[in-house]
Amino acid sequence: MRLSPAPALDPSLAGSLVLLHLAVVAGGLALLSSASVSASGLESIRCRLQGTPRPPAFSQDGDFVIGGVFSIHNYMHTVEHSYTSLPEPLQCTGSLDSRELRFSRAMVFAVDEINNSSDLLPGVTLGYQVHDSCTTVPMAVKVAFQLANGLDPMFDTGEQCSGSPTVTAIVGESGSTPTISMLRIIGPFGIPQVSHFSTCACLSDKKQYPTFFRTIPSDQFQAAALAHLIRHFGWTWIGAVRSDSDYGNYGMAAFLQAAQEEGICVEYSEAFSRTSPLSRVQRVADVIRSSTARVVVAFVSSWDMKILLREMERLPSPPRQWIGSESWVTDPDMLRFGLCAGAIGIGIQRSVIPGLRDFLLDLSPQKVSKSPTLTEFWEGAFGCVGVEEKVCDGSEDIQQLQAPYTDTSQLRVTNMVYKAVYAIAHAIHSIVCEERENSTVNCDKNLNVKPTQVLERLRGVNFSRNGYQVSFDANGDPVATYELVNWQRQESGKMELVTVGLYDGSLPPDQRLDIEREITWVKNSTQVPVSVCSESCPPGTRKAIQKGKPVCCYDCIQCAEGEISNNTDSSDCLICPEEYWPNAESDRCVPKPVEFLSFHEVLGIILTACSVGGACLAIATATVFYRHRTSAIVRANNSELSFLLLFSLALCFLCSLTFIGQPSEWSCMLRHTAFGITFVLCISCVLGKTIVVLMAFRATLPASNVMKWFGPPQQRLTVVSFTFVQAMICTLWLVLSPPFPIKNLTTYKEKIILECDVGSAIGFWAVLGYIGLLALLCFVLAFLARKLPDNFNEAKFITFSMLIFCAVWITFIPAYVSSPGKLTVAVEIFAIITSSFGLFFLLFVPKCFIILFRPEKNTKKHLMEKTSNDKRY
Repeated sequence: MRLSPAPALDPSLAGSLVLLHLAVVAGGLALLSSASVSASGLESIRCRLQGTPRPPAFSQDGDFVIGGVFSIHNYMHTVEHSYTSLPEPLQCTGSLDSRELRFSRAMVFAVDEINNSSDLLPGVTLGYQVHDSCTTVPMAVKVAFQLANGLDPMFDTGEQCSGSPTVTAIVGESGSTPTISMLRIIGPFGIPQVSHFSTCACLSDKKQYPTFFRTIPSDQFQAAALAHLIRHFGWTWIGAVRSDSDYGNYGMAAFLQAAQEEGICVEYSEAFSRTSPLSRVQRVADVIRSSTARVVVAFVSSWDMKILLREMERLPSPPRQWIGSESWVTDPDMLRFGLCAGAIGIGIQRSVIPGLRDFLLDLSPQKVSKSPTLTEFWEGAFGCVGVEEKVCDGSEDIQQLQAPYTDTSQLRVTNMVYKAVYAIAHAIHSIVCEERENSTVNCDKNLNVKPTQVLERLRGVNFSRNGYQVSFDANGDPVATYELVNWQRQESGKMELVTVGLYDGSLPPDQRLDIEREITWVKNSTQVPVSVCSESCPPGTRKAIQKGKPVCCYDCIQCAEGEISNNTDSSDCLICPEEYWPNAESDRCVPKPVEFLSFHEVLGIILTACSVGGACLAIATATVFYRHRTSAIVRANNSELSFLLLFSLALCFLCSLTFIGQPSEWSCMLRHTAFGITFVLCISCVLGKTIVVLMAFRATLPASNVMKWFGPPQQRLTVVSFTFVQAMICTLWLVLSPPFPIKNLTTYKEKIILECDVGSAIGFWAVLGYIGLLALLCFVLAFLARKLPDNFNEAKFITFSMLIFCAVWITFIPAYVSSPGKLTVAVEIFAIITSSFGLFFLLFVPKCFIILFRPEKNTKKHLMEKTSNDKRY
């Protein structure tokens, strides 16, 4: 674009003027103008280029010219400015990058292919100007001016130097930083630039770079893909190095953000460039060697990576798993570094461009001699540069040459150049060509096409070429699709670039990465290397971040009681639901074991045996008493109350069985009420027997007729009355607030106790209190009758039995309150059985002994003799 000396400066051109100054100082191009003024004002302006134009590496005239900028060389000759004379022209130095040469030749091939096409721009010839930027900003700026202004040193224009541009669009540059510099120059003038290899995410900002497009995905997608890849293999502790350029800095910033979202920690992040002092590169190498991270992510350009790897090879280095960005990991020239064997990275999809290899190899001596760039390549490739004994004579066979230029097996970025040229061609086609009714295409090659028109049409291009879709989103970016590439050493020792998977950024996150082949890792291993700051915390533990360290450095802490973690590397433990408890590994919640006094456990079996045994003894005793009911000792001990007492004792023994087994609503109500009523019945019988004893001896006194007031009817009425009171208490208890089964979750955290809640504590203690009151009354009466004749000793036995009964139940209260879980029930059963056995053994075992083993004492005479003897005293 020819620059116009406008009366007022557009603020949007301020950045361009800074780079304009840089280009002038570096020997670039500027415009000086002189004008002739007539009465009507400014008639014509004569413009002259300031500086020496640099011829393109490859060029061809055409109806519409496309510019191309590639980093064919890697350095620029340093110019010392004296500021007293014009600076020397800028010159590229250093080695020639045959891969970049292939990119530039692919652009020439694409233009020739389009010119020979009958479908795209028929009848129109595209031209090209391919320049070498030397991988530097000053040369890229100079090239931008040349593409905008042309190469004519003098030209006449209309008003204000507003001549026509020399190119309609530009393909390039290979680096992000030179691309940004070029966009500052050509962007304000609407010249579109389609890059094949500038991946900096910053270039997606349409406010700053509205004329920029690219056929390679943004580093934003590449960074996300790399972070996804690293997380997929479980690496959470990595190192990072980057080029100290827009490509490296912006790319690494995007990667670090994506890594943080994936939970990946970075031990170090170092930056350097090929222009950095050697000490800087050495420091980066030392950091990599001494780090604990076994995985290194390198967001580095090929030239910078070569410098770093040469330094790494200088001293022994521990094996590192390298993760590479597209810039270097797919560069065939990098495969000579065995240090990176097993490296994996993200690469543009490999493609096939029919006819390209034949075009690249079609270099006759005549073609080579006409191009200084091809001559330099030829001499360098065949080793005849500066060697007097060997001179290139044209007999060299390029078909046998093994170089990145001739290697078309890994066409990745080359296809991006190819698609960029076709995208521009399709944009021009949509401007100058129209389809007629007979399906023929007519193109007007004389139409004045402005770059701004091409810019507008580029936004809407959408076509397919060789099976590859080409389109741009609102930011000028294509759809992000990558291949996962792996450096694999073959049996021959040669390193090869192998595609092992795909990454499609348009799919859902869990479907984006698809690994199709086995990966060879560092040291030619098939085992995935481990790179973590701390080993994974197994299920059942949680992570505790180490103080002052990244989140990936942590200790594994066992989950607290009642908590679990069912995932690896859990940050927190989860509390189990109320009725669940962690298993032994604390990795899952299992239902708490339900515990109650069962018939099948040892304690339950013992208590059941005691209960049934006691009932059987009571029945057996009743049988003995029935068979000897006419004997003196049975008749003397009030046989009716004795049988009722044995019956109640049998019920007391059996009611303890209701306390064993899983509690239910009915068993809870039955166990307490049956216990209360049967014991009152038992104590009422004992109380009746005690009263009978007292009344019987009171009746023997002169003029005493007390027995007629406490005969059998009154005895029955006494027992029924005392029992009825207890029955009323139990009825009110069951009606108002009956016992019910509950799950006791508080006594033991790790298990559930099934037990009966008494419902009303007042009702429960009223039942026990009433039993205790009767037992105390019976004890007092029996105590008063303790000095009765020895042969009629039942009152003494009643006294001892009541003493045992009261002792058992007084002891029961604290034991009942303090016993946990099912032991509470066991204590209650033990109290019932013990007190029942106390009554049984003291009241009936002595009588049974006399009946069965001392029948001579079971006579009325024996009883009366003892009584008479006692009366005489």
